Order: sequence, then structure tokens, then C-alpha cells
Amino acid sequence: MSRGILIAGNESPLFSALCREAAKREETHAAALIPSGKSIEGKPIETPQDQDLANKQILLEWNSASPISARTLILSAINRMERIDEAVLVCVPPFFRKTAEELSPVEIDKFIDGNIKSWFFLVRELATLFSNNKQGMLSLVVSEVNAGSKDDVPDLFGPAAVSAFRSFAQRVLISSLTAPYNAMGFSYSEPGEENAFAAYVFKAMEVGKRNSGKWYKYGKLGLFGR
Repeated sequence: MSRGILIAGNESPLFSALCREAAKREETHAAALIPSGKSIEGKPIETPQDQDLANKQILLEWNSASPISARTLILSAINRMERIDEAVLVCVPPFFRKTAEELSPVEIDKFIDGNIKSWFFLVRELATLFSNNKQGMLSLVVSEVNAGSKDDVPDLFGPAAVSAFRSFAQRVLISSLTAPYNAMGFSYSEPGEENAFAAYVFKAMEVGKRNSGKWYKYGKLGLFGR
């Protein structure tokens, strides 16, 4: 029986790499992006996608600021794939290079809705689903790649979103130790290593219960479990 795989998160090379890995393993998988179309700076986001991947991918809508949309996303994925066995959440927040005094309340709200609140809503729905099914794999993946030079205006939002995601994910891993489903955490900080990192994530997921509750960091010297 085929696995139902859901991948959700920010549009990015890492998101695409994880989708390609899913396509190697199953005929179809579901994918949902934090809606943007543009980065928060107004620059188009370009994520290459080949036709073979598009043919194996079920794209689902997701209003990441809405708890109702999180539940609808889960139900839509189940309706299209019949099941969700594995969920991969991908945190790669967009860059936001402005000084603190240049920030607007609208920009702050939009960023928090899309890159912090969204994870709480979606993890809640997935944890409920997996608990009810008494099985499932939840993988929490975050990019810690630094971008820009020392002369750039600091990115005020991205590091905060990454820190919040990582802290939340680590608590989810702890709580999963007594749950009927499995959870794993992954981070990487090597630009250009998205494909190798994505392959490792799926291999670790396939080991299953033995890796549950662990956090893995991908670096120049390889992968280290924590």
C-alpha cells in the first residue's frame, strides 16, 4: 500500500528538493505552500519545478493564518490521497531587510501569521490525526542557512521565525515520546546541499520509530543526531 505524504511550508529550493524525494518514493504526494507569490520584500520567488514532479504532485491551497484552513488542508490531503502517513513541515522564512523603525504593523502581522502561527495550527491538526490513527510520522525541517553579507541591513524576521520554529519543534519531539506517533527534527546550514539533505531526511523517516524524538543537524562534517 502506498504512503500518503504531505509536504507543507515556504516555497524554496529545500521545499522543492523534499518534493522531488517524495516523488521518487511514491506516485503522488500532496504539497501546500505558505501563500505568498512574492517574498515579503516584494521580489518574485523562483523555485524551479520540472514536469515530472508536477505530474506527481497534488497542490493544495492553504491559508496559513487560519486554524480552519489547517484542518481543511488535512482533510483535502486525505480526500486526494486517502491517507496521510507522513508529514514534512518546512520552515524557510523569507528575508526581510528593514530597520526596526521601517517596519509596519501590517508587515509584522503578515509575517507572524505565515511563519509562526501557521506551524502551531498545522502541527495541532497533524498531531490530532496521528494520535487518532495511533500512527504517523511528523518531520519538522528548518533551514539555518545565512544569506547576505555583513554590509546588508540585518534580516529582522527570518532568524526570529527560525528560532521560534526550532523551539516549538523541540518541544513537539519531547511530547511525541509518549505519543502513539513518531516525530523527528532536522536542520541544515549548508547552502547548495538541499538535495543531499532532502535525501537524508527521507531515509531517516523510513527507519521510523528508531529515530523518533531525535533532532538531526546537517553540517560540513555530516549529520549529527541530538
